[in-house]
Amino acid sequence: MLSDRAAQATTGSPIVTRVGTGLRDAAGTIPPPGLVLLAIGSYQLGAAIAKGLFATLGPGGAVFLRVGFAAIVLLALGRPRLRGHDRPACTAAILFGLALAGMNFAFFAALDRIPLGTAVTLEFVGPLGVAIVGSRRRLDLLWVVLATAGLAALAPWGGSGLDPVGVALALFAGCFWAGYILLGVRVGRVFERGTGLALAMGVAAIVLTPVGIISGGMNILHPKLLVAGLGVALLSSVVPYSLELEALRRMPASVFAILLSSDPAIAALVGFLALGETLGLRALGAIAFVTAAAVGSARYGARFPGG
Repeated sequence: MLSDRAAQATTGSPIVTRVGTGLRDAAGTIPPPGLVLLAIGSYQLGAAIAKGLFATLGPGGAVFLRVGFAAIVLLALGRPRLRGHDRPACTAAILFGLALAGMNFAFFAALDRIPLGTAVTLEFVGPLGVAIVGSRRRLDLLWVVLATAGLAALAPWGGSGLDPVGVALALFAGCFWAGYILLGVRVGRVFERGTGLALAMGVAAIVLTPVGIISGGMNILHPKLLVAGLGVALLSSVVPYSLELEALRRMPASVFAILLSSDPAIAALVGFLALGETLGLRALGAIAFVTAAAVGSARYGARFPGG
């Protein structure tokens, strides 16, 4: 199963290609599995830094800076064009951007209420569900059972201590993530070299502009916060995309997908180290169940369409 980051890495996006050239030289001595783990760590560190901005900007302001700066970088270096594409293709790109906006906003809103590792675990059910639905093997029932056990462990009842709204928002983000994957397959086929991602990021930035202004107010223009927002955008897009692209050049996609299944566990580790978030046994067990389901679906054949 490939994540949204992995799916975009394989398209050869201009931003990944240009920035990746510099990173490739620095990463040449690092084994491919190490590159994947560094990419995941970079992505989750970006989320942790973004969470640190919530007190000043709120989730809406932080997500606007993240998506806005990412859009500026991608559009400036990718220079995508709508000319030459028919209405269905443009519609797909717009829907892709709406899914991207919804996924990011719902995830950041969830992150404001529940720990990073828990939010990522719940959100991860989205792409895992797409992978399992796309398969007809009986063995995939096992991954459904494991993922369901993980969700049950994180359910906001029975003394879990989790904010039910935060849990719902994380699951909502997972639904958007699933839609993002399915739309990304379509957009990747009609827009060359990852330019569909640049267009979608631009759409997402436009959609999130009112949210960012209402949530962050004038604080959104503070120089230090702008620099932090740029850092979040780079850590959450340019760096992981580039590292993952280099890893894909040097390792089988199936192994790559299995390594990406460690996302929830690494998110929990980053949340502990960067934010001081501790998880109980139920949350740790849920991470173990979902990670096992993701590894199993990646190892034994479940794939989302086009993945």
